[in-house]
Amino acid sequence: MSNGKSILIDTSLCTACRGCQVACKQWNNLPGTKTKQIGTYQNPQDFSASTWKLVRFADGKNGNGKPYWYFFSDMCRHCMEPPCADTIQGFVKDGVIRDETTGAVVYTGKTKTVPFEKVRASCPYDIPRQNLKTKVMAKCTMCIDRIKNDRVPACVQSCPTGAMIFGDRSEILVMAEKRVAELKKSYPKAMALNPEDVRVIFIVTDDPQKYWKYATV
Repeated sequence: MSNGKSILIDTSLCTACRGCQVACKQWNNLPGTKTKQIGTYQNPQDFSASTWKLVRFADGKNGNGKPYWYFFSDMCRHCMEPPCADTIQGFVKDGVIRDETTGAVVYTGKTKTVPFEKVRASCPYDIPRQNLKTKVMAKCTMCIDRIKNDRVPACVQSCPTGAMIFGDRSEILVMAEKRVAELKKSYPKAMALNPEDVRVIFIVTDDPQKYWKYATV
């Protein structure tokens, strides 16, 4: 497989406008889902077969008593060695495609014959979901159809602050390293999350667990 592509998500630049979340729905023709207000700006509350991109909201207080409010534009990490693919392939052939050019990990209709909970449990980021009617599994495709036509993923194109960048993996890794070094001047805990293991690389300025329990492994 070639070096492929990657997406860099700099949470320090995210304003939680949710443009990426809406763009994902629009491009992939994903229906809206009925939600319930439970006292948070996050909506919906989790992924589903109809929601592949989700801006998660987290708030709390640091040890010094000062509050924090973090945004985490969650999505499939398109792992370099995806454990979900290994699980699926253990049950059915061609249930998942690993695109040779980009490295994108894409589920197929054949996943309907695979035990869903085993696939979900194999993902360290808790990404896979299942259509309850068709039993087909679903998640972000990295907009492989757009990439093949020389367009960036819909979520990346929609971002108004430049918090999301798409490009060749080698270039994205360099950008991530430089950005972390810059952020560390003001945020000593700044880091890139699992950059060697995933194609969708998040940059955070604080303890990853404050953003989302599955932010990193």
